[in-house]
Amino acid sequence: MSMNLELTNVHLRAGDQLKIKGMVLHDAERFQIDLGSNADDLAMHFNPRFNDDSDGTVLVCNSKCAGCWGDEQRESHNPLERGADVKVVLKLTGNIFEVELPGGQEVQFPNRDGMEVISYVRVKGDFRLDSFKIC
Repeated sequence: MSMNLELTNVHLRAGDQLKIKGMVLHDAERFQIDLGSNADDLAMHFNPRFNDDSDGTVLVCNSKCAGCWGDEQRESHNPLERGADVKVVLKLTGNIFEVELPGGQEVQFPNRDGMEVISYVRVKGDFRLDSFKIC
């Protein structure tokens, strides 16, 4: 069962963190965590894929501006596993998003459009959300 949580009118700025805990579904193909101003303007699209045609299991980060995707940043080492309980921490530092993953791995992605306030958050896909915390 795929999930879709959308939050609007949030107010995240540099120094804030988003902590997400849950379980990657046993038959997961992908899920995503999006941060931006709306679904068509995303400063950070974090998208673990478990059945990618070219790379198998991969972490993809991207941004979207006015509905147009930028260039994907692909990380071949994906510590997230199907059926596993996970904690993902997204940190907003201003010009970079830092994503803390299980096993101490960290992925960094630039704030390409310099978005200063994140007002839209979405968690979607093959993931069971257990807790969601903004701090």
